[in-house]
Amino acid sequence: MTEQGETAGKRRRRAWGVTAAVVLVLAGVAGVALRSPSPVGHWNSRSGRDAFLADYERAWQAMPRPDETLDVRTDFGFVRVYRFEGAPNARSQHPFVLLPGRSSPSPVWADNMPSLLQLGDVYALDLLGEPGLSVQEAPIEDFADNAAWLDQTLAALPAEKFHLLGLSIGGWTATNAATHFPGRVASLVLIDPARTFAGIPVGTALRAIPASVPWLPKAWRDSFTSYTAGGAPVEDEPLARMIETAMSAYTITLPQPELIPEQDLAALEMPVLAVLAGESVMHDTATAAQVAERTLRRGTVVVYPGASHAVGSEQAEAIATEIGAFLDAQR
Repeated sequence: MTEQGETAGKRRRRAWGVTAAVVLVLAGVAGVALRSPSPVGHWNSRSGRDAFLADYERAWQAMPRPDETLDVRTDFGFVRVYRFEGAPNARSQHPFVLLPGRSSPSPVWADNMPSLLQLGDVYALDLLGEPGLSVQEAPIEDFADNAAWLDQTLAALPAEKFHLLGLSIGGWTATNAATHFPGRVASLVLIDPARTFAGIPVGTALRAIPASVPWLPKAWRDSFTSYTAGGAPVEDEPLARMIETAMSAYTITLPQPELIPEQDLAALEMPVLAVLAGESVMHDTATAAQVAERTLRRGTVVVYPGASHAVGSEQAEAIATEIGAFLDAQR
């Protein structure tokens, strides 16, 4: 591939990752005006669901073949889990559990999988109550419920402890679970986690308003996505298409995440690796880094200058190296 082609590919991946992440902002802005009477997340139409499934399958082609596919029963519904065996003699004693961003199910990890599998076994799951192949059957009414379904999922997997690796709202989900049910959590790896160490800036929320209504022109959402990606072009690639379909075809009915209290962060006893993007629009990075460094008992904070909120895909191999060093330091 030419240098120009590689650059274009990186910019596309940057846009994909940011598209996944900024749905959190869009959902928050639109939540009041677009309330649904249904107590659980649901597809708005059969045609929308069918379109999403086709896009999910297309995006999945970039993922490695899973060694096992599970639908884990919890009190709140079925959680779709994919198991991938890591490389022989991998460094991690415990498996990784990957928690993606809002409206961005498992295929969002495609860029990260090769390097993560060199570190250990991996479980990738679709968040319950989000568009994906998990099926919510009962209301998730509060943050304890949000933690409970994940803990019940981990309890059904054949390991005693796990490294929870969360991207954006997945980072919040991992941290929330660890504050309620720490027993199965060996460590937390948080990739530019939203609403975990700092809140979403007002400017980002205001820019999201025109893009928050699914039936408004697609160009409005594309413009906002490009802004969050530092001006990167938004093209109709499979992952971006899957996420856009998810945004318009599925109604999320979950408690809106709130900033994790500092006393809860300070109470975490497991090691925590926080990877922050220097140019993230999802929080003030300097503030987030200060809070993480001040509150985490066993925290390691890494900032990637110049990286956008899509740092997970922008710096996939570098982050895997950070994780490996983090794990080695815990031995």
